[in-house]
Amino acid sequence: MLVRKNVTSLAPALAAVILLTAGCGGGDEAKSGSGPASSSPTPHGYVEGATEAAEQQSRLLLGDPGSGETRVLDLITGKVYDIARSPGATALTTDGRFGYFHGPDGIRVLDSGAWMVDHGDHVHYYRAKIKEVGELPGGTGTSIRGDAGVTVASSADGKASVYRRADLEKGALGTPSPLPGTFAGAVVPYAEHLVTLTAESGAPAKVAVLDRSGKRVAAPEAECEEPQGDAVTRRGVVLGCADGALLVHEDDGAFTAEKIPYGEDVPKTERAVEFRHRPGSSTLTAPAGKDAVWVLDAGEGAWTRVKTGPVVAANTAGEGSPLVVLETDGALHGYDIPTGKETGVTDPLLKELPGTGAGGGAAPVIEVDRSRAYLNDPEGKRVYEIDYNDDLRVARTFDVDVRPSLMVETGR
Repeated sequence: MLVRKNVTSLAPALAAVILLTAGCGGGDEAKSGSGPASSSPTPHGYVEGATEAAEQQSRLLLGDPGSGETRVLDLITGKVYDIARSPGATALTTDGRFGYFHGPDGIRVLDSGAWMVDHGDHVHYYRAKIKEVGELPGGTGTSIRGDAGVTVASSADGKASVYRRADLEKGALGTPSPLPGTFAGAVVPYAEHLVTLTAESGAPAKVAVLDRSGKRVAAPEAECEEPQGDAVTRRGVVLGCADGALLVHEDDGAFTAEKIPYGEDVPKTERAVEFRHRPGSSTLTAPAGKDAVWVLDAGEGAWTRVKTGPVVAANTAGEGSPLVVLETDGALHGYDIPTGKETGVTDPLLKELPGTGAGGGAAPVIEVDRSRAYLNDPEGKRVYEIDYNDDLRVARTFDVDVRPSLMVETGR
């Protein structure tokens, strides 16, 4: 049952035109190569040490918090790479290329060797060697947000530091640049600026737009009470608030902030506090309590509450694709977002669901790209590849030798 008005994602699709002038790679890992001869112009899209390909070069980073074992699953070749351990890591995040293994005393940075560069009217896909970068300072509560230019580490005490992406790409952390002041949430790179929230004691947080050195350059008139959760979409930066969300958008150098309210009083336990979506999409998902999922269409500026069974994880590719929900029966369920109708269900895929009971542990996640979804099965030591546009068909099953409790997808 829907309790908010129906919406259909209008998020624009990724451009289909791909310029291939640097050649395509067919190996498991691209070998580092020298640049083009000095007598020839540098090809459009050329990246030293990487191979350009015609298709998305997705890889899954997998982590086992219990043993610290780390793996990288190449979804093009099916090969699994045994990577150095990440002992103590309890969370794993990504910016599309780098994996960040969050531990109690620091954050290990791993270059997955798979990434995408979106030029708006065309896209470049790359693959290169997997390599270690180093360990960022920061313990529990530190968040990482990044784009093609910078990576920002925001700590639980409101401080933040900026790292140059060019240094990470070369396999080094470089010297961070601390940002002045303190912040009420993560500092999010967007449109060659930094979007964040600032707050005085007892007052609602307010949107602030900074340049890359930390100087405030805009302050759209918008407040956000009890901020939690953020996401970057093609429409702008979405910030979760007690009464809904804020959408911070840039247009020709000017920044605006638009409120997207729930339109009703939502109990604290049913608010959207952690967004998941397909990179490049403007359709976001978040649990809405135990038995429903919020779907936020940032393009339409509207929320839809889809009634489901007991939710473990949810995601959607947007653009008319179904809402995919892992429920406590261990099966994946598909829902039509505008109507809330269940459109499909798999056989139970997960026999045990960590993170849902007293035993704790990281709950499984659903990663989504332009054609497939991926579900990790920690207890079964496998990853399922799901064709969400074909009645949730299990397209491939990858067996691994670790419990993949932590999982992110890169190369999208």
